Amino acid sequence: MAGWNAENGAGSAGAGAVTLLAGTSFCISSANGDMDPARPHGVFFRDTRFVSGWALSINGSPVESLGNTTVEPFRANFIGRAARTDGLADSHLLIERRRSLYGGVQEDLIVRNYSGATVQCSVALTVGADFADLFEVKDGRTRHEVGHAARRDGETLVIKSALQGHRRMVTIAAPGATIGGHTITYQVAIAPHGYWSAPITITPSIDGIGPESDLSGSGHVQPANLPEERLLAWHSHVPTAKLGNDAVAKVLQRSREDLGSLRIFDPDHPNRVVVAAGSPWFMALFGRDSLLTSFMALPLDPSLALGTLQTLADKQGRVVNNPSEEEPGRILHEVRFGASTGLALGGGNAYYGSVDATPLFVTLAGELTRWGFQSDVTRSLLPAVDRALEWIRDYGDIDGDGFVEYARATEHGLINQGWKDSWDGINFADGTMAVAPIALCEVQGYVYTAYLSRALMAQDAGDTDLAAQWGARAAALKKDFNERFWLPERGYFAIALDRNKQPVDACASNMGHCLWSGIVDEDKAVLVAERLMSEEMFTGWGVRTLASNMAAYNPASYHNGSVWPHDNALIAAGLMRYGFVEEAQRLATGLLDAAEAFGGRLPELFCGLDRATYPAPVPYPASCSPQAWAAATPIHLMRILLGFDPCLSHGGLWLAPKLPEGFGDVMIGNVPLSGARISVEVSDGNVVVGGLPDSIALHLETRKPLSDLLDVHRVESGPLGED
Repeated sequence: MAGWNAENGAGSAGAGAVTLLAGTSFCISSANGDMDPARPHGVFFRDTRFVSGWALSINGSPVESLGNTTVEPFRANFIGRAARTDGLADSHLLIERRRSLYGGVQEDLIVRNYSGATVQCSVALTVGADFADLFEVKDGRTRHEVGHAARRDGETLVIKSALQGHRRMVTIAAPGATIGGHTITYQVAIAPHGYWSAPITITPSIDGIGPESDLSGSGHVQPANLPEERLLAWHSHVPTAKLGNDAVAKVLQRSREDLGSLRIFDPDHPNRVVVAAGSPWFMALFGRDSLLTSFMALPLDPSLALGTLQTLADKQGRVVNNPSEEEPGRILHEVRFGASTGLALGGGNAYYGSVDATPLFVTLAGELTRWGFQSDVTRSLLPAVDRALEWIRDYGDIDGDGFVEYARATEHGLINQGWKDSWDGINFADGTMAVAPIALCEVQGYVYTAYLSRALMAQDAGDTDLAAQWGARAAALKKDFNERFWLPERGYFAIALDRNKQPVDACASNMGHCLWSGIVDEDKAVLVAERLMSEEMFTGWGVRTLASNMAAYNPASYHNGSVWPHDNALIAAGLMRYGFVEEAQRLATGLLDAAEAFGGRLPELFCGLDRATYPAPVPYPASCSPQAWAAATPIHLMRILLGFDPCLSHGGLWLAPKLPEGFGDVMIGNVPLSGARISVEVSDGNVVVGGLPDSIALHLETRKPLSDLLDVHRVESGPLGED
């Protein structure tokens, strides 16, 4: 995920920076609550920064931070003190800033006087508004604020953008204040041991649309209460976890909280929820990210997967449009609300340059039928599934060789269109860049599972001929893949085939996804597992994106040697699928240890340095946090280690725990399954499942071959996520 392939040039938000999230809005500030226009701070709504500067001063001096607390994803409290004017160290004035993000920003200022005398205070807020596009802020290319019209409207400061295009405006309501220019001032006298307070409200709008529109469609609930009610509802219906290992329990709890905070609600479909890709730069719907995140979060909330599929189906490609790379049946890469025409790819809100989102769409639809949503998929999503498969045939396979490849249709599009979408993400062992059209190894695996998923849907509907057709395609693709991508002299799969159909021979993590999809022949799987867990690949925390003996290796790069949690979650699932239990446990344990070291939250990525040399994982400077598929990684790891695999279209739940030592007892409750809420308890090797409906048979087995479900051309593969 590279955000339309732009590097992050904005620099750090600073030590102790605080981020608040609510729908498509977010707010980033320094530790004391101020927002510095020279940093990637501000109040953002629909991909536009409305407030770029927000500096509080007491008697002309800034507030010294004493600490802050993020109470909820959308609410934070800041505590600081004013500078003394007599030169002494301890101030008698403490300042609280209670900030909430919903329907705009609500900030309560409270100044407390702990002295025995009345204190005269000048409390001032200096406001900046640059109306910069999100990508300008991210790239460090923000424009000057000169020319934006600021006016006083009673006790409200109104700033309108002078920029061409969208009509942008921000209002700051400050009852009781004096407003002059861009400064809001209060002259107050605070009694001994007393306090003074004032409410301030920031309301952005773009083309007449404000944040309250993102909160609409919710009946009687007021915008000010909606984020809290949504969060309470989320906590009440997602599973709970009690583990003998407190550190892992903390990580799982943080994942629940982060995924809840990253949800986006469609005002036109209030019951349809999707997950934004990550904070701060990717609070938007991404095809690949949202699909993989909702796949990994299935045990937490399957409705996320359904909402993601429905939303992406609505935005599925209809025509050929080279600037946006839209094509009939294609699933989008990214959609933005307020991006400026000159900055957004294709000159519009949606960009379709993703080679893997379309097969992953079909794969997730197939998996969702296994979780009890067969009627939903058949009723509303099957036409979109078939259009996606037509895209694979008619547009994805450019040259008709059976493999799906990509080549951008516009010079402004992504050079690389798989999950490693940085410009230098696909290279040969000697560091030479691969040239498009490029057929990625993991994409062929995704296409393989898409074919199998459609075959199972057809079989479930009683159409054995169609099931046989898709099963045969899957078998043929698997055969061709193992012949063309395998490098026998190296003992691993090529990361890709280039434009000349030559194997791109770098040793990369992508082949782990091939284990996850099941496209790898059994006789090659052991060599792939050995390579993935080798010293060149496995750091002790996770598998590197690129082996350390490759010419392009850089442990502090985005895709050429770093460690990505979601990448490793899929690799762990693939290892478990092929029976490499110990290797999967080592990888899962390393990731969970890394999460503990990061305070319970896995970042988007971190540096690929050896654990033996660096006893703590080294952060990657511009990593998103929270980030959706990193947040979903611990959830998926628990599914892998529990061997939790429902297949309700065939009336069964398969469960075969393989927990590492040190996990202790595990109790997972309130797990959604086919309209019921079940519990899973693993203690001393014993497994107890509670609340399972009589219609669902429990199978305490390790392996459930797909051939048991799809007896077509002897296509055999285990369920995604385990075997």
